[in-house]
Amino acid sequence: MPDDHQNAAPAFLVEGGVRRHGRLPARPVRVNPLDEFTGPSRLLRRLRLKEWAGFTLLHPDLWSSMIIQDAQYLASCEIYAHDRRTGTLHQHAANARGGSPALPEELLDGGHCAFDRPGHRLVYDFAEREGRHTIHVDVAATATAPAMRAELTLDARGAGAPLSVGSLLPGGGRMYTHKAVFPAEGVLRVGSTEYVFEPGRDLAILDEHRSFLPYRTRWLWGTFALPTADGPVGANFADRPELPGEPEESAVWAPGACEPLGEISFTPERPDDPAAPWRIASRDGRLDVVFAPEGRKTVRHRFGLLSIDYFQMYGRYQGVLRAGGADHPLDGVHGVCESMRARL
Repeated sequence: MPDDHQNAAPAFLVEGGVRRHGRLPARPVRVNPLDEFTGPSRLLRRLRLKEWAGFTLLHPDLWSSMIIQDAQYLASCEIYAHDRRTGTLHQHAANARGGSPALPEELLDGGHCAFDRPGHRLVYDFAEREGRHTIHVDVAATATAPAMRAELTLDARGAGAPLSVGSLLPGGGRMYTHKAVFPAEGVLRVGSTEYVFEPGRDLAILDEHRSFLPYRTRWLWGTFALPTADGPVGANFADRPELPGEPEESAVWAPGACEPLGEISFTPERPDDPAAPWRIASRDGRLDVVFAPEGRKTVRHRFGLLSIDYFQMYGRYQGVLRAGGADHPLDGVHGVCESMRARL
């Protein structure tokens, strides 16, 4: 329950200049990775800080994700929606000055996270003590995509146990991430099409990241979840360069628990075919799934020494997840899987 999570949470990610590492019982009340540094070092580290907060929405007729991100030199906001019935993908993106989005240090209890530009507004309001969070979307139509509007309420009391991890990365990097699964209720409208979210069926997965990433960064990552009578069940899994002994963000969500996973392998069946399934498994066998893509969102940019080669696939997971001492069969569970290669 949120109150239990909050009571277990440390007050700060960094306290007295000392940063917490490892798997934490909950998100610290205040997360500011810059607090580890002072003076010129803090200024230089700010340029390396990458922050974002996003949601993956899980609905039987829809794949949709959204993100507000701040790379300090540039901020951006993206949202997409893919209709399963028509196979149509619509997406919107906007940029802003670095540092302009509101990505609060104290997020879960009273945090207001916003990207607000004319015609492109995305707002998250967090109210854990009240047992709910909200997502507000108001994006105007463009020449290439219809308007998107949403009012979604997330049930914080019905959330799964949180994933909260801080670790050291190769090349002097540092990672912090917080992830959680919430039952979702409300409406997302894409043009004239309306998607109604029902809290007993539909979910939203929060992904918050505040990290100093190495200049050359790469990862493979995926997530999915499904509701059960006892609470959400799902997984978050990643493969990236890491230091021996450092905790990673891979985990399974079981009712009332978040259990570590490790040594994840991502194996596309046909690497030259972007529509081919991927086999994803943990070494201990608790995660053993096949991901079948139904579409992808691609981002490629080159700005001199900076570059991004990224894609996120959305589709269905099939297989088995062993969590909470039980086997959970997966049959067409919605989720995403992505690849990032960047020079940041």
